[in-house]
Amino acid sequence: MNEADTPQRIKATDVAQFLADNPEFFVEHPGLLTELQLPHDSGTAVSLVERQVSVLRDRNMDMRHRLSQLLDNARDNDRLFDKTKLLILSLLEARDLGDIIDALHYSFNKEFNIQFTRTLLFGDVDKIAGSEARVVSIFDARENIGALLKSNRSFCGHLDDAHKQYIFGDAASEIGSAATVPLVHGNTFGLLAIGNRDPKYYRSSMGTLFLAYIAEVLNRLIPPHLPS
Repeated sequence: MNEADTPQRIKATDVAQFLADNPEFFVEHPGLLTELQLPHDSGTAVSLVERQVSVLRDRNMDMRHRLSQLLDNARDNDRLFDKTKLLILSLLEARDLGDIIDALHYSFNKEFNIQFTRTLLFGDVDKIAGSEARVVSIFDARENIGALLKSNRSFCGHLDDAHKQYIFGDAASEIGSAATVPLVHGNTFGLLAIGNRDPKYYRSSMGTLFLAYIAEVLNRLIPPHLPS
């Protein structure tokens, strides 16, 4: 028998390439689907059709899970939008500094379920009164929390003991994590801070978009009520 008469062995890669190039092959030869046997996790053999059904079922479950997560996120975003809208309207309706701070703290505590809310304003305590905000001098603030004010950027994560004590006072020992944002209108005039008992609740990787947005609103509403 010469080389021309020797049967050529078909490689697995050739079969795979052929099927890839002819995806309609099993449509034209449906009987082969039930003849093919594939190993299964349970140790038994199943047909290609059964294996495909199993794969499609798993993919369907995964897609349903992802869709459920997207819907949950959408509902959470809708609720956050509604609460934020009500807060902004309350702030716009405020007649004085006391109303602004009261509306802010009430919404954060009752609507957003924020465990600890603190607003610090920098100035003369005798000239800024009538609100839940704590008034301190800018010099005192820079000495104690200067690192949080220096960049005018939001902070999210763990505060050191000195910062917690200065911002949260008697509740300092309960603060596991916190988020802060300076209040700025030309110059820094305050600090908005929120805290949680859970050390992982506010993480450095967590976005501070919401807090920064509220701060932007306060940056425009509070300054007219501060002494010049």
